Amino acid sequence: MPSLLLSRPDLDFLLHDWLQVEKLTARPRFAAHDRDTFAAVLDLAHDVATEHFAPHRKISDSREPEFDGERVHLPDEVGAALRVLADTGMIGATMDDAVGGMQLPHTVAQACFLWLHAANVGTAAYPFLSVANANLLLAHGSPEQIDTWVQPIVEGRFMGTMCLSEPQAGSSLSDVTTRAEPQPDGTYRLTGTKMWISGGDHELSENIVHLVLARVPGSPPGVKGISLFVVPRFLVAPDGSIGERNDVVLAGLNHKMGYRGTVNTLLNFGEGRHTPGGRAGAVGYLVGEQNRGLAQMFHMMNEARVGVGAGATALGYAGYLHALDYARSRPQGRPVAAKDPAAPQVPIIAHADVKRMLLASKSYVEGALALVLYCARLLDEEQTADDPADRERAHLLLEMLTPVAKSWPAQWCLAANDLAIQVHGGYGYTREYDVEQLYRDNRLNAIHEGTHGIQAIDLLGRKAVMQGGAGLALLAETIAATTGRAARADGLAAEFAGAVDAAVARIVAVTATLWAVGDLEVTLANASVYLEAVGHVVVGWLWLEQLLAVGDRTDDLAQGKRAAARFFLRHELPRTGPWLDLLASADRTTVEMRDAWF
Repeated sequence: MPSLLLSRPDLDFLLHDWLQVEKLTARPRFAAHDRDTFAAVLDLAHDVATEHFAPHRKISDSREPEFDGERVHLPDEVGAALRVLADTGMIGATMDDAVGGMQLPHTVAQACFLWLHAANVGTAAYPFLSVANANLLLAHGSPEQIDTWVQPIVEGRFMGTMCLSEPQAGSSLSDVTTRAEPQPDGTYRLTGTKMWISGGDHELSENIVHLVLARVPGSPPGVKGISLFVVPRFLVAPDGSIGERNDVVLAGLNHKMGYRGTVNTLLNFGEGRHTPGGRAGAVGYLVGEQNRGLAQMFHMMNEARVGVGAGATALGYAGYLHALDYARSRPQGRPVAAKDPAAPQVPIIAHADVKRMLLASKSYVEGALALVLYCARLLDEEQTADDPADRERAHLLLEMLTPVAKSWPAQWCLAANDLAIQVHGGYGYTREYDVEQLYRDNRLNAIHEGTHGIQAIDLLGRKAVMQGGAGLALLAETIAATTGRAARADGLAAEFAGAVDAAVARIVAVTATLWAVGDLEVTLANASVYLEAVGHVVVGWLWLEQLLAVGDRTDDLAQGKRAAARFFLRHELPRTGPWLDLLASADRTTVEMRDAWF
């Protein structure tokens, strides 16, 4: 029976027919793998997701984390599922053999983790954050820090967090006030409060490795004075054994609309409830250089941003598959031309408006899946391509696409979840059906790891103009290579190549127009519209790519790809016209709005 989490045939098509991941095995890093090992690990991810993550999705949603003043309590099924995952070795899927990793391509590992997100995003959040935490330390930590903190994360004994936001600062990290006092022994003592910390306190692991942004006294103001510290829940002895409790205290839990299985916390550092070494202050260890903390944290943040887009994709995809299954099995009504009221009812998938909703959803979720896997393929290129120029090109293109990969799926795969509820009708709005929870879980993805508006400002205000516009030029050049191939092909790809070319040209022109205004506030006022337009064009390009990869196949998967591509390029891509018209006008409506007028 087909899965209601993801489509394995779609994953195989994207990984092999389109992205040709098997070619990566010619590179030394991936030489131990082949198509069979890729298939085996995908099978394993499917089984863990289906048998251990999905069964407690509703349990962890209804039985939220509870804090009794001493400990956080979660359903037993959460810890059991995470132990199964740790035993598979997938936590270190992309990491070096030297730390116990599998050295899988990021493209394959991303596909594996999509299964976990689709099955139970609340439980999947714990390894998701831990992997990103470990990857940051592998990139910026000392050998001792890697031995002490990364190895146990790979083994599943420790878990990790990222501690950025504070109650008074939110996303404005320049206003972080957590303080780190240097100590004679080379450690630091931290005092301060961090808010919205997912996985910040629990009993699921032996230890929790917090990565904390803080200021050392005398550091410059703003983001240039932020440093990064490892602050564990428990100190670790030189032999690796768990030592005394660090001065990190849970001040309270945040109860969210979705993602309820992920404990979300307010943490106090250094309040004196615990006294490591006989005194107050949370013991921390500087990562890398002082005052370079935000740059280092972006290693984790950028990984998390693409990961959030992947999670949004998975939740939207699961919603679409649930709606598709329901539409095929739910009889209701008769064809509009039917005259006999005694005729049998037809499944609702026979009705054109239901097919419209399913096609829209399919075009969103399969387009988003292509986007996040493409970004993972760029990361593999950045890290392992033979030619340094190819590595740099992949890095620049990934920089350009990261805000799109985070926010476009978070917006449009949520739209697929919304349509999944609509397809179910009244049943979809009840807790008995999964689509209600999938929507609530997905709603967070437009907020955390940088809101939609923050990603939009990053795209227009930084990425589109970095290096004199090199990122945008590379994106346009990459898309043009696809449209050139499409124009020479037969069928749908050739039909839509010109429309995608025209949309790209408009984005380039509108970007120049916005930056010629001479008023940064006006330039960025409608950045969210810019992000939506760029996102739609990028996904339109990736639908052309999928059409070209389908070739002349006539099986159901290929025909479905053609239908979804046709829908997106005819129904969705034209939306960018009015959006770009608005942007080109440098509209000042929002800038000129005053508080009192609301």
